[in-house]
Amino acid sequence: IRLQIWDTAGQERFNSITSAYYRSAKGIILVYDITKKETFDDLPKWMKMIDKYASEDAELLLVGNKLDCEVDREITRQQGEKFAQQITGMRFCEASAKDNFNVDEIFLKLVDDILKKMPLDVIRNELSNSILSLQPEPEIPPELPPPRPHVRCC
Repeated sequence: IRLQIWDTAGQERFNSITSAYYRSAKGIILVYDITKKETFDDLPKWMKMIDKYASEDAELLLVGNKLDCEVDREITRQQGEKFAQQITGMRFCEASAKDNFNVDEIFLKLVDDILKKMPLDVIRNELSNSILSLQPEPEIPPELPPPRPHVRCC
């Protein structure tokens, strides 16, 4: 499985690029900062982009990030869950990239959900194109230094 991950950090200058990548995306992760309400308030704008450009069968995951900053929380877990419930098929979780809490699980769950939707023959074809050889590669001897010119003495 090959993942292409684009972190645009919500920057407007990436809008033209992101619209092109939405079209072929099998999964989309929307991340907001639980300590900054404005990042949560921008979610409807990003959902409009997804609705406009993404495939209807793309897996959607909403992530509230910065659980390590719980004392500065501005968005409750319930607010995140409620937003996700309003979008058909969107999952929700919270994470801490700093503490590496739930980060691996986010990607593993997204890939699992994507694979569950893919026809078996497509998965087999993808896997057959991705098989790695486990045989050791032949050792290539280091290049020999160029021969020294013979210097005649006496």
